[in-house]
Amino acid sequence: MSTLAEPKRWEKFFWPLLVSALLLAAWHYCIVWTATRIFPSPLEVERGMAELLREHVLWGDISDSLRRVAIGFGAATALGIPLGLVLGWYPAADYVVNPVMQILRPISPIAWIPVAIIFFGVGDDAAIFLIFLGAFFPIVVACIDGVSNVPSVYRRAGRNFGLSPQQLLRQVVFPAALPQIIVGLRIALGIAWLVVVAAEMIAVDSGLGYLVIDSRNSGKRYDLVVAAMLLIGVIGLALDLGFRRLEKIKSVRWGFRNEA
Repeated sequence: MSTLAEPKRWEKFFWPLLVSALLLAAWHYCIVWTATRIFPSPLEVERGMAELLREHVLWGDISDSLRRVAIGFGAATALGIPLGLVLGWYPAADYVVNPVMQILRPISPIAWIPVAIIFFGVGDDAAIFLIFLGAFFPIVVACIDGVSNVPSVYRRAGRNFGLSPQQLLRQVVFPAALPQIIVGLRIALGIAWLVVVAAEMIAVDSGLGYLVIDSRNSGKRYDLVVAAMLLIGVIGLALDLGFRRLEKIKSVRWGFRNEA
């Protein structure tokens, strides 16, 4: 069975840069062709980004957004991984908890904004709560599935070596489930980054989401709006690449089986 050839090192950079350049060119000529005065051109967005840097606004908004994501995502990880491991290890407990999870999980974190403002007011706590909700359920589900999908031969081997259930979970099942857990964490981090932008448009007065809505409301500065949007995308890409590198660590990948 044939497999796709691994791209060369230069191709990993050349093709994405080429596609980005083509998109920028298409964007520029669309602005020229339509002669619009509302949507900014790439050069206007670049000047808007430079203006944000000169006014020392951008770094504060970036740090506020990352701080909120770090707290909310960290709390979801700290609670979601142990809970998911326990539910995956004890199917009877999962059977009891699963209906409640399946009711809460499809509710968009954005729908919780009014409730979050009632409970926490307008501020960081409301945004962090929304980020926590957005990241918590994907982490729990990934842990449950990761533990459930561990081959039974691993468990039997651990029992044959005299491991207790706690040792078996900690030393065998968790490392074997770790690749799937990492994938769940990566998905949850992407959701957390989406949620923080939406939450900052409503619940707080700083961050990249607030920069987007404030630029729109204060003089219709769409060059700053698009600059903030592009920056949100670039940071999201950087976070995703960080998790992709984590997935390639050998001690993380040992749970994957090579199949003929």
